[in-house]
Amino acid sequence: MTAPQQFEDDHHVSRRIDWSLWRRILANMRPYPVQIAVMALSGILLAASEITLPLLTAAIVDEAIAGESSTAMWWYAMAYLAILFFFAGVVWVFINTAGRLATGVAFDVRARSFARLQTLPFAYFDRRSSGWLVSRVTSDVTKICEIMPWLLLDLAWGSVMLLGIVGTMLVINVQLGVAIAAVVPPLVLATWWFKRRMLESSRRIRRANSRITAGYNEMIGGVRTTRMLVREELNLDEFEVLTDEMRGWSVRNALQSAVYLPVVMSLGSIGVGIALWRGGVQIDRDTGLTIGILIAFMQYAVLLAEPIRELAQRFVDLQTAQAAAERVQGLLDETPSIRDKPEVADAIRAARQHPDDSIAEDGGEPLIERIAFEHVSHAYDVGEPVLQDIDFTVERGMTVALVGPTGGGKSTIVSLLARWYEPTEGSITINGIDYRERGLDWWQSQFGVVQQVPHLFSGTLRENIRYGRLDATDQEIREALTRVNATDFVEEFEGGLDFEVGESGQRLSTGQRQLIALARAVLADPQIFIMDEATSSVDTESEAKIQAAIDGVLAGRIAFVIAHRLSTIRNADRVMVVADGRIVEHGTHAALIEMRGRYHALYTAQYIEDQEAKLMGSKPT
Repeated sequence: MTAPQQFEDDHHVSRRIDWSLWRRILANMRPYPVQIAVMALSGILLAASEITLPLLTAAIVDEAIAGESSTAMWWYAMAYLAILFFFAGVVWVFINTAGRLATGVAFDVRARSFARLQTLPFAYFDRRSSGWLVSRVTSDVTKICEIMPWLLLDLAWGSVMLLGIVGTMLVINVQLGVAIAAVVPPLVLATWWFKRRMLESSRRIRRANSRITAGYNEMIGGVRTTRMLVREELNLDEFEVLTDEMRGWSVRNALQSAVYLPVVMSLGSIGVGIALWRGGVQIDRDTGLTIGILIAFMQYAVLLAEPIRELAQRFVDLQTAQAAAERVQGLLDETPSIRDKPEVADAIRAARQHPDDSIAEDGGEPLIERIAFEHVSHAYDVGEPVLQDIDFTVERGMTVALVGPTGGGKSTIVSLLARWYEPTEGSITINGIDYRERGLDWWQSQFGVVQQVPHLFSGTLRENIRYGRLDATDQEIREALTRVNATDFVEEFEGGLDFEVGESGQRLSTGQRQLIALARAVLADPQIFIMDEATSSVDTESEAKIQAAIDGVLAGRIAFVIAHRLSTIRNADRVMVVADGRIVEHGTHAALIEMRGRYHALYTAQYIEDQEAKLMGSKPT
């Protein structure tokens, strides 16, 4: 997905509510039946209270006008106060329950979303930025979870209010009730018309605001380039276009809001006028209509607008949040394209029921003796192959070096090997068995990976080193550090293993991060190592330390080394030159030098560059 597509999706508002989608979203409330019942009951009780208050007002007014007995009036007044206190108590209950329901559902959905993200293959993350994904689990979840309790409340409250008001009026006085209810269709129509337009203008405001924010960020990030190219005035002109758009839609939205409320109030006033006109005439006749009842009808005429407005707002909220709901539900429904087959999952369950140290956790052989790529081809996008007919075998204890031009397919080979992606053609076998017949978790747990730019997590050195093996003791951690020649600098840090590395390990040098990542991989004791340009971003001294550490830990394991510095792979058992998605040369370092082919040309060119760099006093490339 491109950035513009993501931007458009984030500001999309559907014109129709997808009820099937919202049923699936609302299904996340099932674990909270008590809170759901309390919210619905609260809505009914609030509506009943509001419907009852005008009737008590009518009784108090009529008693006061009659002036015959003050006792009944006081009872009505006390009942009125009791309902007010009851109303306040119900409001407190539903606010408290709404908070519990919203936060509980948000917690559940975020946990499920996070769990789902961890099962998805790398291809899913290739198409989506990290910011886009973070927004799904944070702001999108918040948006839909905040709607749920209020939707429940207003559906119960609004429905009971509308039916209760109209029903009460018709029971008391059919003619007057029908006359006042005549304002309901215009209220619904006006609310629908204004809410649709206010929804559109609000959407335009959000889009314009996002563009303004993006403009600010781009200006701040590129301020030096702007100054150097003297682009200040042109940037200002472009920015004014965005602010003018924002101002135009903001004014339109403000006008719509300013007109909408008076229109609703006017329609309510018309209802009051109808009550005064029709009811005033009936009071003079022997109809049983009293001044108190007339006042109650006037209050009902005003109250009619409230449930209509609130219900309309809830439907607008559903439309506004529908894009967020689609993204969240889409993430929850995402099926990992790389996962265990049903029969493999059955084998894993059987192995767990009958543990046996002689077999792996997926029921297969625990020791990896041989890995074979058999006519493997791969394309990230259909019709655009990046690997074609890759065929080779690696035995236990061998180190394979992958070299060649950028974009040739080296990283894709190790990505397929680790099953971060799967071949589109051909197969990869483990001891003669297709690796898709083995457990995914078991297979990926056999790898130790050290990347060109290793990722460390915020926390201590100890927490980062034992990240792949949480039960490791401090003694085992120190042994791993010793094996990778990292003990000296760790002991120099204040607190030693308790030293805080900072976000992404920013308090460590690149070389130190590489060694910590290597120690983390060694501690996990993998059968296969992947070294992805592990020494290309460090100085010569750090490179020597890292290379010495690597040579020590690869012995007896299968290792794949993606190398930029060809001098670091002279001792590899096999060197494969990968270009244009194919293995164009393979053999030992000495054999390939003797062939005087591509590898010889690459090595010779790099040797000349290194000698020139030494003469100039700079680091070799």
